[in-house]
Amino acid sequence: MSEKVVTLDVREDIRNGSEPFSKVMSAVGILKPDEKLRIIAPFEPTPLFSVLGNQGFGHESKQTPSGDWEILVTRHCGKSTTIVPPTSPPCSAAKSEPSEIIDVDARGLEPPQPMVKILEAVAVLPAGAELRAHTEQRPMHLYAQLEERGFASESEEQNDGSYITKIRRH
Repeated sequence: MSEKVVTLDVREDIRNGSEPFSKVMSAVGILKPDEKLRIIAPFEPTPLFSVLGNQGFGHESKQTPSGDWEILVTRHCGKSTTIVPPTSPPCSAAKSEPSEIIDVDARGLEPPQPMVKILEAVAVLPAGAELRAHTEQRPMHLYAQLEERGFASESEEQNDGSYITKIRRH
């Protein structure tokens, strides 16, 4: 068996007052089917577990002798979300019509919840699919997060002043 464990240590981020949620979701979003993610944190991040569970991931957590926590994140069997048919062209998919359109309505949420909801959705966006996020404002803080994760986006203002942002993998 050739499973690989990718380690993400977020202790320093937390000590510096940074929120590592986007870093964790980015790491989970690029996990290959044969990979697991080991998160090292100064506490057990229980709110993260339901987010991961909703996206098809399970976890095991244990406290280390130093008092830190190790969380091993794995895909649930049969829940791989990025299945690409072998006939798909490797790089031309970005220019073609999306294979699936997923709508996410993030209106009516207090910041940073719209961004969190959208980043959760793109973390499990199937290859070739497009996510259309509906927000009350132009999602300015979202663009850098998407670019960092390998996504392209464009926002269009709607007649009611809201925005629809189309998001696809590069």
